[in-house]
Amino acid sequence: MRSCIAALFALFALFALGLLSTAGADEAVPIDADPALAAHVQRIAGELRCLVCQNQTLADSNASLALDLREQMRTMLRDGADDDAVRRFMTERYGDFVLYRPPLKAATLALWFGPFALLAGGLAALALVLRRRSRLGAEHFDADDDLDIAVEGVAP
Repeated sequence: MRSCIAALFALFALFALGLLSTAGADEAVPIDADPALAAHVQRIAGELRCLVCQNQTLADSNASLALDLREQMRTMLRDGADDDAVRRFMTERYGDFVLYRPPLKAATLALWFGPFALLAGGLAALALVLRRRSRLGAEHFDADDDLDIAVEGVAP
């Protein structure tokens, strides 16, 4: 009898846990009535970085901030704003970080030219090391001797 009551209690607990797990589920986002506007929002959102995820576009992100920003863009476009006005609003509010293609200006020079400078520096260092090594005589290098590598008890 006790095992039956314990089984019923465990079943009830699982049922209650199942109900609680669905309580926090988000509601489905309604599909936009205007497919052209939805495509326009997706196109602009594809050029902007999600500030929560930082490695996804606003179009790809499901973060609540991304949903809010897409709704803000939808409202602005519906009210007659153009693409540049939406981008300007986003950069005024969140800075150039939100753009996947930031403008070329003094603050972003390292971002645009930094990788090329690092590559040039690495190639210059490699050339310098190779040049110095080519000037060294053979006495500065260890000879590859198979006899030095032999393991005890094993002949080469």
